[in-house]
Amino acid sequence: LMISVGHRAGLFGAMREMTPATSGEIAAKANLNERYVREWLGAMVTGRIIEVDPSSGRFSLPAEHAAFLSRPAGADNFAVFAQYIPLLGSVEDDIVECFRRGGGVPYSKFPRFHAVMAEDSGQSVLSALQSHIVPLVPELAQRLADGIQMLDVGCGRGRIINRLAELYPRSRFTGIDLSSEAILSAWEEAAEKKLRNVEFIVGDLSRFDRTAEFEAFDFVTTFDAVHDQAKPLNVLRGIHRTLRPAGVYLMQDIKGSSHIHQNLDHPLGPLLYTISCMHCMTVSLAQDGEGLGAMWGEEKTREYLEKAGFRSVEKKQLAHDIQNNWYVVRK
Repeated sequence: LMISVGHRAGLFGAMREMTPATSGEIAAKANLNERYVREWLGAMVTGRIIEVDPSSGRFSLPAEHAAFLSRPAGADNFAVFAQYIPLLGSVEDDIVECFRRGGGVPYSKFPRFHAVMAEDSGQSVLSALQSHIVPLVPELAQRLADGIQMLDVGCGRGRIINRLAELYPRSRFTGIDLSSEAILSAWEEAAEKKLRNVEFIVGDLSRFDRTAEFEAFDFVTTFDAVHDQAKPLNVLRGIHRTLRPAGVYLMQDIKGSSHIHQNLDHPLGPLLYTISCMHCMTVSLAQDGEGLGAMWGEEKTREYLEKAGFRSVEKKQLAHDIQNNWYVVRK
């Protein structure tokens, strides 16, 4: 929780650039209240994240810690993911009530969800988009450069396709998401970047298998999105329907097994089940959905892809990404 606070308040970034300093000097550098900074420093020092010199009362952030806790760290910034703790904790009362009565907690109860997810995808996807993710599909970079139609299903704030639209101006990009707030943010970024080859649509994907107005696409993506849906199989059937015969569907989803006992050694197992229980599963159930959950696992993923009509599923992994599987899927 305190790592999240330090990230959002800019304290790690401020201390990264400072020589050993007092709490007052740190507060002044970050333009914050000294009393709060001093108490936060107490948590960081006793957590062995920040060091204090007892003789001078000065605090320092070791370089090897700053390398994983500040925005200049880029994709290595662990502090981004700490934001899930207060985000999920904010709905604890609602979740406990769901344990008693069933049902779910809707997206509207998570006001910062899309902001945190956008920052998360900026870490795990945007930073590796051109170097690692596009190359997962043979010749995709050349096809995008020549000009194709792409659809991102569950696009959130659209940061991924806005970036692709910058990189590949001859291609056209469409994003669809349930959240009007997220779609507005996507349009705003596209306008700021003066992009002419993107389109964003607010849409409920529960009936995507029967949504007739979508044209055929050469390339479809979902980035950590399918398991949150009310009707995930309908989403996958819709993707199959809208994908051209020679098209490719790239699916990023959580790495894990569909069987709990096979996730005992998963380094992120407890965190992923917690996020699933307190967000992914519950937002689906709030829509009278299936409540598949983030840890639906590879076995069920393959089962659903087969039920949706796909015949070729190739799993790929990225060395730096311990959280996700990447499926290259074809008809």
